Amino acid sequence: MNVPLVLPQFLDRALSLYGKKKAIFCDDRVFTYEELNDRVNRLSHGLKEAGIKKGDRIAYLAPNTVEMLEGFYGVFQLGAVMVPLNIRLKPEDYLFILNHSESKLLFVDEELFQLIAPIQEQLTTVEQIIVHYKHDLTEAIGYDEWLASQIESPYSRENLDEDDVCSLLYTSGTTGNPKGVMLTHRNNYLHALSTMHHLRVSDDDVLLHVLPMFHVNGWGSPFYYTANGASQICLRKASPEAIFAALEQHNVSIMHMAPTVLNSLLQYYEKNVPEIKQDVRVVIAGSAPPPAFVTRVEKELGWEFIQVYGMTESSPLSTISTIRSHLKDLPLKEQYRMKAKAGYSMIGSEVRVINEYGEAVKHDGKEIGEVVTRSHGVMKGYWKNEQATMEAIQNGWLHTGDMATVDPYGNIDIVDRKKDVIISGGENISSIEVEGVLYEHPGVLEAAVIAVPHEKWGETPHAYVVIKQNSQISESDLVSFSREKLAHFKAITGVTFVSELPKTASGKIQKVHLRNEYWESHGKSGRFVN
Repeated sequence: MNVPLVLPQFLDRALSLYGKKKAIFCDDRVFTYEELNDRVNRLSHGLKEAGIKKGDRIAYLAPNTVEMLEGFYGVFQLGAVMVPLNIRLKPEDYLFILNHSESKLLFVDEELFQLIAPIQEQLTTVEQIIVHYKHDLTEAIGYDEWLASQIESPYSRENLDEDDVCSLLYTSGTTGNPKGVMLTHRNNYLHALSTMHHLRVSDDDVLLHVLPMFHVNGWGSPFYYTANGASQICLRKASPEAIFAALEQHNVSIMHMAPTVLNSLLQYYEKNVPEIKQDVRVVIAGSAPPPAFVTRVEKELGWEFIQVYGMTESSPLSTISTIRSHLKDLPLKEQYRMKAKAGYSMIGSEVRVINEYGEAVKHDGKEIGEVVTRSHGVMKGYWKNEQATMEAIQNGWLHTGDMATVDPYGNIDIVDRKKDVIISGGENISSIEVEGVLYEHPGVLEAAVIAVPHEKWGETPHAYVVIKQNSQISESDLVSFSREKLAHFKAITGVTFVSELPKTASGKIQKVHLRNEYWESHGKSGRFVN
């Protein structure tokens, strides 16, 4: 008899082998896997008492807490679907997602309740709102009291199938409304097995939850770290101070984060030089980091840098950039450059870069094509959006919208999103490449490059730059710097200095806002909305 690949098995394994281990740390609270399992069972009983049935959607609006972590397993035992919400959206976004997903129950952190209050009366399917850490919201149901009132006996699980949808994750839309990505137990389960292998996850690991768990389930971390009995540190707010404090206090060995968060850690380290004695692996995804980041992380911090690539629709990870054994004799500078690329396919994923005719691009590091993938992780589809599903998945391949090259060693290098490629005088320019050069300037803290119109060339690169404290740089300085480092057609033609760049909750820079801001400031609203 085949055993279905369903996610509650991961907590079962942790309970069986690591039940007494103090493993979950949240603020000043510590839980063993036994205690976590008891809380999960209480949650499941409470959900059943509230009328939740298999297939119902349960929404969570919460930072990285034990309440968020236990939500996955408590919801899954009923065969219900977890709908994790991005904590940086606006009330009207939550209104759309909650109504579109037809969520029946909403768990929300008290700090975030003000985002729900304005739209509470317009929710059409939410029957109950339960508040984590409730103190002042007297009319709301408090989670602690609610959970304590439930029985803690083992929950008799629903009959789960590995092809059942378990997660409904809404991608942030730049035009129109966000789309709900349906991931199944099988998607997440097999993704976990592949990723835990490539990241070398073990029960010795101490994971610091930096990346939000709502972000593709924090890259599956509630699944494969739990399955391996690793310790997990829940971090409500990912400031550099809090991250380094946790590294020292808990002997953290691995973290997942966006390049912008890593940059903030490098800046903090420059000024404070905290002493971290243990080996640390830092897993980076999002936009491609400048190779200079890799050098600084491995030389200055002494941490192992691991670049990965994926998207919500593929559960998410598809590639990894660790150096393969037969390439370790390459010059160190070339290895660092290689580590900054998206890399090569993980086990269970087939990833290609194709031209407009569907043919594989040359492995010359120059020809640009679109990244497509097919794997065990590719989504079931978009919730209630068959048209978008058919556009994304063609002939079994997920079309990512990311443009890339492939080097002679078979490493994929993301050069841009389709919409972010700059076409100047008929030449394709990678905004990521230009940004990497700007980061080499000693006075640049953060940089983002977009296309702006040019009378002669059609488009040219324009930079939005945050300057390091106590640095002084002029627009002409940066234009000259980029012209020294790049072919002239790739060099920036203008700079807008800003105090900060717009980012998603995971730390990814939102270029669509920069494009809109540029056009609004130039009196042509909406030219680059996409």
